[in-house]
Amino acid sequence: MNYRRVVVSNVNGISTVVEDGQPTRLNLSRHTPGFASGFVWSTEPKPVLSSSTTDPTLAKSSFLPVVGGTSLLLLTLPPDSVYADPSYDPVAAGAEAAESSPGLAELFEPDNPGMHTTPTVDYDVVIEGEVWLELSEGEVHLTTGDIVVQHGTRHAWRNKGDKPATVLAVLIGAQDRAPAEDEDHRS
Repeated sequence: MNYRRVVVSNVNGISTVVEDGQPTRLNLSRHTPGFASGFVWSTEPKPVLSSSTTDPTLAKSSFLPVVGGTSLLLLTLPPDSVYADPSYDPVAAGAEAAESSPGLAELFEPDNPGMHTTPTVDYDVVIEGEVWLELSEGEVHLTTGDIVVQHGTRHAWRNKGDKPATVLAVLIGAQDRAPAEDEDHRS
């Protein structure tokens, strides 16, 4: 798994590379072989263009963005067979996730591993492999190049294949909708 982040900015009016390397907040899981997550970048609700080379992810206590803010995440998901292996320790893996993915890990349902709901609109792109997006009702099989737009939905990512899969996710912090807006307004 080679996660590379190239940050470019205008310095003294000239576009240039200000950083080239792995994301600062990269976790190659010790307790879930083949799982990796990178908190690649984030923005505040009203981003400002600047020549700052400060990594905004370092100041974040949560992977989840505030309303109007964004978080860019990169996830490599091992095959589900990793979780079925007798040597897999879900307690150790959960503790590691809580430490490496603050704000997000707390949303995972204890009685339904992997299922979670975030207060975000997400743009998810499968950049390698195949995954299954499990929903409250049904699932969707996705392959390289497929894009999912989620609106605060309860979901889990499953890799039923035999090779790792990588998903790029842009999370945009959103306000919870009013109950009346849950009605289908399509005519």
